[in-house]
This record gives sequence, C-alpha cells and structure tokens, in this order.
Amino acid sequence: MSTVLDELVNLLALEKLEHNLFRGQSQDLGWGLVFGGQVLGQALSAAVQTVPSDRAVHSLHAYFLRPGIASKSIIYDVDRIRDGKSFTTRRVVAIQDGRPIFNLSASFQLKEEGFEHQFAMPEAKGPDGLKNEVQRWAEKLDSIPEKYRPVVLAERPIEIRAVDPVDSLVPEAKPAEHKLWVRADGRLPDEHALHCYLLAYCSDFSFMTTAMRPHRATWLDRKMQVASIDHAMWFHRPFRMDDWLLHSIDSPSASNARGLVRGSIFTRDGTLVASTAQEGLIRKRG
Repeated sequence: MSTVLDELVNLLALEKLEHNLFRGQSQDLGWGLVFGGQVLGQALSAAVQTVPSDRAVHSLHAYFLRPGIASKSIIYDVDRIRDGKSFTTRRVVAIQDGRPIFNLSASFQLKEEGFEHQFAMPEAKGPDGLKNEVQRWAEKLDSIPEKYRPVVLAERPIEIRAVDPVDSLVPEAKPAEHKLWVRADGRLPDEHALHCYLLAYCSDFSFMTTAMRPHRATWLDRKMQVASIDHAMWFHRPFRMDDWLLHSIDSPSASNARGLVRGSIFTRDGTLVASTAQEGLIRKRG
C-alpha cells in the first residue's frame, strides 16, 4: 500500500469522540479545500460505525452545503433514524466551525436473496496501456501554470486512467460521455466497508466534468465555477477497490448553470457493482 493510500485509509477510519460523534482530518490535494469525495467517504464511515456488522450499505444520498477547509478537522454527527428488521437508516451531518458543510442519508440492509439482472458493461478499452492522470500531466509540464503543478503531479491514493481524456489545456468538444478505470494504489484489507468508503471517495473524481465536455469547458478556466451540489450512490454487488473498476459516465442534461451526470461502475469481468448520480454547478462567469 502506498503512503498516500495508507494515509487516506487512516483518515477514513475517523476518531470516535462520543456515542454518535466522530472527528475526521483531511488530505490537502493542493487546493486548501476538502475534496468532496473525502467528506463523502468519511460520512459513510461514521454511519457504518453505528450499524450492526451484518448490514451493508446499499444506498446513500448527500448534499454538499459549504466548502470545507482542509486544515481544519470535521465533526460527523450521526442520527440513528431507524433500526428495522431488514433495513437500517442513518443520517450524518458534517460540521466545521459550528456550521454544517455536508449531510448524508444512508440505508443498510441484511443480505437477502432475490431476482438478479443487470445492464451489460459498455465496450471500453481496458486499463492496460492507458496512461494515468499524473503521467498525462507530466507530459505537458511546461504548459501547466506553475501554481497548478503541485496539484496535478501530486501522488494519489487512487489511480485513474481515462479511456478518452480531454486535454484540459486545449479542450475540444466531445460527447457528454466519459469512461474511467479506477483502482486503489495498493493492496487493501478484506473489509467490505472500507472498499465502499473508497469507492464513494473516488466516485467524485472526473464526474461533473463530463457535463462540460460538449462545451469545451475545463476546470483550468478561471471563469469556470464548478462545484458538486448533491451526490447519490447505490451499491449492488461486492467488489474490491484494489482491482480495476470501470466508471462509465454520461450527462443527459445541462441547464440553469447546472449539469446532471450519472454513472455505472463495473468490474473488469463486466459485473455491475454500483450506480452513481450527481448534479453540480457549472457556471461560466464573465
């Protein structure tokens, strides 16, 4: 396991303060702000720690309320809304400086047999032979503004390989579709909940930018204001984050300075393990 992945795993574990209170710290990815996927993963971790171990998360719905500051700790307050015979529901509020910055509702279920079907995995080039994000940025080092270099070249806990990447320095219009291979940068313990935290964490990478692809818009454009508003996930089947997963994303609509994206996450053998959705702000100022 790489150092940065080990650090992330430790951050996701959280510090227990009270019966329903937890404290988390942050990795600074270079922006000084908390990465949305991190608070998503930590909030899920807080919820899981109040749920019986025989119940696994099957869905979560969350809203990003305010930016979080990476240098400050975050308090996670868990509300044990319901403990039913088959399902358990938790609500989590993330608090920084006395104000909520994020809230999450998550549902957990006992394992149960039932009907089975799934969509087929779309055709996509496999991860072997594709360059990861850091490798692609390193090839353009001389063209990257100096202040962004530490951000784009930083060691990452999750390796991402895009099937059809957009050149953020010179973007061209492309369909509102995106496919990413993702994998943790190291071997992980056999702890299903941890793999769920990490999938929630990385589900926010390169997600909202899919809605920007047809418009030749990029996060490097200083006139662009891009932020996640809400996020949803459904967990269907077991998976491992230390093996390649394909996140197949599309954006059916953009309007009113907002974009909607949705995704399906598959294992390499084509098993659908999770579904995702997000709406975000994609505002061009000036």
